[in-house]
Amino acid sequence: MEDKYHLTDSKRDILSHRKRRDAIHVLTLDQTLATDVCARIHHDPRMKRVKLIRPKFTQMRETMAHIEKTAPDTVSSRLLIFDVRNFTLPKLHQSYNKIVGYNRKDFNRLCYTILIGDGPINLFQAGKSLDVFVSHLSAHRVDYHPAVFFYDPFLHYEPNEIPRPGIGDEFLLPDMVPRRLVPYFQKDQDMRVAKTRQFFRATRKDEQTKRERLGILRSLYKKRMLEQFPHHQDQMQAWLSREGIRLACEKLHLYPLFFEDWVFDLLQKARNPDPID
Repeated sequence: MEDKYHLTDSKRDILSHRKRRDAIHVLTLDQTLATDVCARIHHDPRMKRVKLIRPKFTQMRETMAHIEKTAPDTVSSRLLIFDVRNFTLPKLHQSYNKIVGYNRKDFNRLCYTILIGDGPINLFQAGKSLDVFVSHLSAHRVDYHPAVFFYDPFLHYEPNEIPRPGIGDEFLLPDMVPRRLVPYFQKDQDMRVAKTRQFFRATRKDEQTKRERLGILRSLYKKRMLEQFPHHQDQMQAWLSREGIRLACEKLHLYPLFFEDWVFDLLQKARNPDPID
């Protein structure tokens, strides 16, 4: 009987784990993002019974250790959601490698991956072309085989907006809305990311309020993207759609637009995989 917890990397990589269930691992050091992802899925009536597994958020180093320790447990899930922002990815790279190793055999058949992240580090210094995303997306495809990549503008900070820890201090995640998005909000609004995500999530509001707030978010994204990429006006509608925008061989989506639809559809595909030829 195979013991998936005590295998060399080479043997571990070839295993398939067919006894997966309707469970989703949310892999991030960001409690605010984890709350948003889990709330959106939990409050979708199509996925009420889906089990959501997220890290224990205590001290940052303890959260990192928890993600690495529970890596073998990811073989029970049909969907893995990775936070791949530039700031925290180096700190999770070892844990993510283990998780990919445990699941690689089943990717895009019995198990799917969704990536949520920021853009290339030089996004705002690379001119006005969306092509700057291509190599960024390609690198993540090699590492994580994602079914879909969501670019989240609320995760994209310039280097001077990232808190710098002192010697011996833990690193901290930014908790305020990125500076480039602030002008699109009213002056008296709470600029904490947690409050902003809660407002746009509107999980306990009626359907009309949810649609209105989603419309506000879409409008905000469109204004910001047109300002940053004025030569790509004809592609903006695609970027705001469920299918996303195609850049070379890669596709790019905007979080959280159509996020729940993608989660539901990928769970369905994992439940009913195509037969192996």
